[in-house]
Amino acid sequence: MKRTDNFSKFAPKKKNSAVKEAFRQEKKKWKKERSEAIEKKKAESRVSVSKKAEAPPAISIRKVDKSMPLNKYVAHCGICSRRDAVPIIKDGKFKVNDVVISEPGFKVAPNDVVFYLGKKILPERNLVYILLNKPKDYITTLDDPQGRKTVLDLLKGVASERVYPVGRLDRNTTGVLLITNDGDLAQKLSHPSNEVKKVYEVKLDKPLSKVDFEKILKGLNMEDGLVKADALAYADPKDKSIIGIELHSGKNRIVRRMFEFLGYDVKNLDRVMFANLTKKNVERGKWRMLNEKEIRLLKFMNSSFLKQAKH
Repeated sequence: MKRTDNFSKFAPKKKNSAVKEAFRQEKKKWKKERSEAIEKKKAESRVSVSKKAEAPPAISIRKVDKSMPLNKYVAHCGICSRRDAVPIIKDGKFKVNDVVISEPGFKVAPNDVVFYLGKKILPERNLVYILLNKPKDYITTLDDPQGRKTVLDLLKGVASERVYPVGRLDRNTTGVLLITNDGDLAQKLSHPSNEVKKVYEVKLDKPLSKVDFEKILKGLNMEDGLVKADALAYADPKDKSIIGIELHSGKNRIVRRMFEFLGYDVKNLDRVMFANLTKKNVERGKWRMLNEKEIRLLKFMNSSFLKQAKH
């Protein structure tokens, strides 16, 4: 800076080398400060990354939906199976909080109050599993307007819980019938996709010919689609009118209809096995409770069977 006072001519002038040295020192100081600033930022960045790594992962809080479809709720209440509940619900027999609900998939919340024919219903707590050896002249509906005998007449006083049959056996068919109030199990055993095994002994009005024997194994094109047996055998080598048949179809009266389709009259039809349950040691018209092992096998059998089938 140029001096403007009268003493400027007496001020000593700096040498050129001194000016250059001062500039070098200033530049060196500036580089040092810049380097320190960069290192500081790097250190801060490393600490920030380390803290993020140590921090616990964020927990996503999701509300659990405890509601369930109305038909499933009905099954849990022991009224009937989920499948059987569908037409009843569509008929407007159920109310949720005093509102008629005709949609089976309607979600029932934990605080909702459900009524069936004007009576409040609640899910069953005690699950009951009964194996019945069904006799003739009993039907498998819960009640009958015509006053015919039902399978529940054979179980009066057996259980305080409301129970119902799994699947159907017509009036003249005898044999293994599962009765329970476990709606989930009833749904599983009734659904066609689970391919639950059923074995019947059939007494025909005449011997089954070899040609018709092969037709049944190959499959019959009936009015409601193709149906074939999983296994077929003559139960008595000396009497070819007595047949053992295994199948998984759940179609109504399917065994009788298969033989009638081929021109045979079914004289007697007895279910000897259902989902690995047999009537062994259970007399006709009698029943027994399933043991824990049988219940466990019923609940898990389908998944293991399907896995085996895929392999």
